[in-house]
Amino acid sequence: MIMAERAVAGRWAGQGSGRIGEVKPAPFAYHAPDTLEEALAVLAEVGHDGKVLAGGQSLVPLLSMRLASPAHVVDINKITELAYVRVGDGAVRVGALARHAAVERHPAARHEQPLLHRALEHVAHPVIRNRGTTLGSIVHADPSGEMPAVLAVLGGEVEVASTSGRRVIAAADLFLGPLESSVRPDEIAVEARFPVARPGARTAFAEVARRHGDYAVCGVAVVVERDAADDLVVARAAYLSVAGTPVVLDLLEPIKAGAPGRTGWADVDAYVQARLDPDRDIHASADYRRHLAGALTVRALRQVLAAAPDQAVA
Repeated sequence: MIMAERAVAGRWAGQGSGRIGEVKPAPFAYHAPDTLEEALAVLAEVGHDGKVLAGGQSLVPLLSMRLASPAHVVDINKITELAYVRVGDGAVRVGALARHAAVERHPAARHEQPLLHRALEHVAHPVIRNRGTTLGSIVHADPSGEMPAVLAVLGGEVEVASTSGRRVIAAADLFLGPLESSVRPDEIAVEARFPVARPGARTAFAEVARRHGDYAVCGVAVVVERDAADDLVVARAAYLSVAGTPVVLDLLEPIKAGAPGRTGWADVDAYVQARLDPDRDIHASADYRRHLAGALTVRALRQVLAAAPDQAVA
């Protein structure tokens, strides 16, 4: 027996006035379970016909444009124990109902992993960040999303639950393609884990969008680390809006090969461009995205390598 079900009518079921120009979802059954166990039971029963609703900032537009037409929508907003941001065991832990704004403003999260705050400042607009969920954005797997790139460059992971138990998916195994993740239809992503910054680590985030808050034409998240002797030991960048999934590049070799200065940065730029094969769309050509990727990488690296470990980098 499917729990907490009510048939959706009127505007939610796409049975409005029928005026030309109106865009409404296809009919679906709505479920509002009170517990995680109830939500998982519903998903186990409906399988591929179900979609999970958390912040709704991605799913609701897809429903309205009928790009997604699930027979069942499972609203998990009553499961308030999933609305948390915690720091512990070497990670910033973000629950399924933690809003972008809560993560962005969380003092301990910002201190322990500054890249989260820096990237979240670029996510849409404040109204969207007040409703949208960070974990929802990740498992939505939009290749132009900031948070999938952040999880990828940090080597984070996502914990998912189903009626058969729980499992952890590493970022490298999570993103399968545009809007496609390895979370199964009967599973709910319950927690994202972002490793805390190591001592001496520096991070930066940069993107180009037509207007602030729009989807990025290209973006990059950068992490560098130095050892006790001040030698550079880690230099990674993750790119958004250049492929169907976040692309992570190891930049340690080209940075060490080129001395700081005009020639060295040109080598890094060329290294990045040679390893990316961007998609083209109505917003930008592949060549323009490739150029932006190289330029944004150099901009972020120049700032981050000159900054103190605790100094904010734009």
